[in-house]
Amino acid sequence: MKDSIKLSANQLPIQGTLRVPGDKSISHRSIMFGAMAQGRTTVSGFLLGDDCLSTISCFQKLGVDIQVNDTNVIINSDGMDKWIEPIEILDTGNSGTTTRLMLGILAGSDVHAVLVGDESIAKRPMKRVIEPLRQMGAQISGRSGGQFTPLAIQGTALTAIDYTMPVASAQVKSAILLAGLRAQGVTTVREMEVTRDHTERMLSKFGAVISSENRVIKLQGGQQLTGTHVEVPGDISSAAFFLVAGAIAKESRIRLEHVGLNPTRTGILDVLNLMGAKMEVEMNDSIDDEPIGSVTINSSVLKGIEIGGDLIPRLIDEIPIIALLATQAHGTTVIKDAEELKVKETDRISAVVDELKKLGADIEGTNDGMIIRGPVTLSGGQLQSYGDHRIGMMAAIASVIATQPIEIEQASCISVSYPNFFEHLHIMSSSGTLR
Repeated sequence: MKDSIKLSANQLPIQGTLRVPGDKSISHRSIMFGAMAQGRTTVSGFLLGDDCLSTISCFQKLGVDIQVNDTNVIINSDGMDKWIEPIEILDTGNSGTTTRLMLGILAGSDVHAVLVGDESIAKRPMKRVIEPLRQMGAQISGRSGGQFTPLAIQGTALTAIDYTMPVASAQVKSAILLAGLRAQGVTTVREMEVTRDHTERMLSKFGAVISSENRVIKLQGGQQLTGTHVEVPGDISSAAFFLVAGAIAKESRIRLEHVGLNPTRTGILDVLNLMGAKMEVEMNDSIDDEPIGSVTINSSVLKGIEIGGDLIPRLIDEIPIIALLATQAHGTTVIKDAEELKVKETDRISAVVDELKKLGADIEGTNDGMIIRGPVTLSGGQLQSYGDHRIGMMAAIASVIATQPIEIEQASCISVSYPNFFEHLHIMSSSGTLR
């Protein structure tokens, strides 16, 4: 069966109230930390996306009892020392988070395991994780000297390191910290730029003592996590697509409820504000030390801006949809300092530029980002997702303002982070409400 979907150019308002699925980053970590902990961990609001299900599968192969009932998950674990050596290869699917964080977790375990992912994961750089882990004593081998999957890990005793991050990567930081839990001494990670801090917050939630000050994170080795309850807020990276839809579609108004508003993730809100979007943010109580709230957005007259520097790590996953947003802004938008886009699920700089050009966008790629001039009227056509969920969703949101139908190839990739995306888009285009 052909893996494509065709969206009509209805150019209707996007209206209603929506609760997007659970945060992918937090969902991953809830399973990982629950499996490492002693005792029972319960999770509510879990994201049933393919990426997070890959994480569950990996830990089940390590002998961890994990039960899934819709968006509720129960993890019963006796801790890492009771894991069994997996007979099967641990398949991380399309998930970079699963692959990189598992390397850190398994490095200090008592088991031998082999990690492999899909074709996209096989191209993504693992050296940035392998190098600091090897400095800690990790025994990891793989293709091209361990730069790419498949990767074999023989768990062993680790020694803490003091590591300065050469790139802004929450995945690398998290892998080092999770290895640090089993290392002798104090593991220190120094960030040049702030990255998402879900790992630090959740380690505290599971009982670990960890400090973070002035971009320096310290963790004493030998700590044991204890099972707890995790409530997962809505994913702001998923919400970003509907926020942009509400801003660019005529006569639209969308309210997104129970969205995670962690300040290391809210760069998309800063961009919308700087562009002049009509938006209201209501902060509610925190859950598990993760700020949550509601965001309401209306059709807006937007202006071009420059996006770069320390803002980039706070919106790196949202840049594809920000590029679409910029096509409807008056003036020029410049996105820079975003070289990291080249090593995502695909080269997102080239992918975004190529696909938006097919629709008539005035956009050009640069070595570290892109330049977009607007506003322009977008046509339709056949777009390629490249198997990248963010590119696929960007193409789908373009259909709300396109003058002709848009067909998206490899549309099923969207399920890795937002399984019911097209259902939600259809209902909101029909002035519906989903809570």
